[in-house]
Amino acid sequence: MIALLQRVTHAYVQVDGKEIGRIDAGLLVLVGVERGDSQKEADRLLERVLNYRVFCDDTGKMNINLKDHAGGLLLVPQFTLAADTTRGNRAGFSSAAPPEIGKHLFDYFVHQARHYHPKIATGIFGADMQVSLCNDGPVTFWLQVSPQTTDDSTIS
Repeated sequence: MIALLQRVTHAYVQVDGKEIGRIDAGLLVLVGVERGDSQKEADRLLERVLNYRVFCDDTGKMNINLKDHAGGLLLVPQFTLAADTTRGNRAGFSSAAPPEIGKHLFDYFVHQARHYHPKIATGIFGADMQVSLCNDGPVTFWLQVSPQTTDDSTIS
């Protein structure tokens, strides 16, 4: 699974001109599901998202994670993160999970996130969404958890 984290001052997502999710300061996370991913990868990726240190401490060093910062978390499904861009001028999507698996794992990711973090907003899997954000920094990180790299870590 893939997560593209963006530290934001605010972010929101719209579908058909209607706002469906909004956060103030926190993280906008675009989530992509790859073939072979399972709940195990989703759990490990969520652990990394919640614990990744992207907020500055009193000295200006990025030492604070989302849980300690208490910011919002906007989760948006984005299957294009799993694109193969290594050849040609058009992305291939053979490495992306089939839609039914992608939806299941995104929904699972959101469900689990709600257990560990109080401020969650989401996009809608498969919808044509418009995402607006103010990237703070800018700070953007790519996190990827592959089945072969997943260990038995738990969220703390």
